Amino acid sequence: MKLPVIKHLTNFIQENDQDYVLETIDTLEALTEVSSLKDEELDVIGELISNLYGAVEVDKMIKDGTPQKEALNTFMKRVLGAIDA
Repeated sequence: MKLPVIKHLTNFIQENDQDYVLETIDTLEALTEVSSLKDEELDVIGELISNLYGAVEVDKMIKDGTPQKEALNTFMKRVLGAIDA
């Protein structure tokens, strides 16, 4: 996951609509079922999906009243904590 990408996507959600991101996630998840994709391609799609889901989570925190910077930092700490576990 890349924090600058998640921040950009969070801004996109705020300027547009979360539905665009959710539909993109659905589309990318459907693409992962293509049997001819190489592992590297699946890794890229997986990274995109992770960033999109991250932006949705951060957007939820912002809508609950958390400032964007704090929401981004909280989310990344949670992700890093899950990786370290």
